Amino acid sequence: MRPLLAFLALVSMTDRTSAQPTMTAQDLLGLPQPTADETVAYGAAPQQFAELRLPEGTGLHPVVVVIHGGCWETPWGLDHVRGLCAALTAEGLATWSLEYRRLGDEGGGWQGTFEDVGRGADHLRDIAARHPLDLERVVALGHSAGGHLALWLAGRHRLPHDSALRVESPLRLRGVVSLGGIPDLREGAEQSVCGDAIPRLLGSSPGELEARLRVASPMALLPLGLPQRLVCGRLDTVVPLELASHYASAARRAGDRVDVEVLPGAGHLELVNPQSAAWPAVSGAVKALLAAPPP
Repeated sequence: MRPLLAFLALVSMTDRTSAQPTMTAQDLLGLPQPTADETVAYGAAPQQFAELRLPEGTGLHPVVVVIHGGCWETPWGLDHVRGLCAALTAEGLATWSLEYRRLGDEGGGWQGTFEDVGRGADHLRDIAARHPLDLERVVALGHSAGGHLALWLAGRHRLPHDSALRVESPLRLRGVVSLGGIPDLREGAEQSVCGDAIPRLLGSSPGELEARLRVASPMALLPLGLPQRLVCGRLDTVVPLELASHYASAARRAGDRVDVEVLPGAGHLELVNPQSAAWPAVSGAVKALLAAPPP
């Protein structure tokens, strides 16, 4: 089964240990998709764009860089996080929702997916020249595979100097919120999270795998040097909870401040549904990072 089909099947399941049903992919895609204030290209490929939403009010607005999930696989795109972005913007936060080349897109996977996320985030500097954005208060938020990419974005400054993915002066973040994310690609691959998507994302032979894991997996980039909040659903059937707990333990040992919040009634997709009971925890995690002193 293709990774995206496997992902859709998993998130459409009812948790076998509970009579409580979790949200399905069809439920999520059926939610309203509010339009953005502006769609901005950060590259020439059709997938290299981002959606900007600005809150009402004067002054510089804090920004949330939103990275959608979907097993790094096309055609699962940013449409399903539009409601999340609009909800954050309604609460006073600018949102910059990234689309990027994924598995199945020309140039997606290794290294294009990573290049796009970094380039798209850094493009905020250009956008801030004509919009009231506070680049001193930027948080990255990612869901599922996007949680991996958000954590990776925060660790770019830790990339080896000879890495083709390293850039000088990457956009500084206040912190990262990972929603049901995949913080350790090695353990994720061992547990077949998203089927065979992780090996396909890395696109490597066994001999190359170790080198690519060292620059692609947030676990390998620890310490990230900024606070991280991992929000997980107790009923998640897609990403095992132990990925978050194992990563958090390693990150704390490395000196990072990491909080893990497990929501008892949530599955995998409730975390990006602003109409769900999980929403206060999601928006609260973002606001807590923005209110904290700079790392």
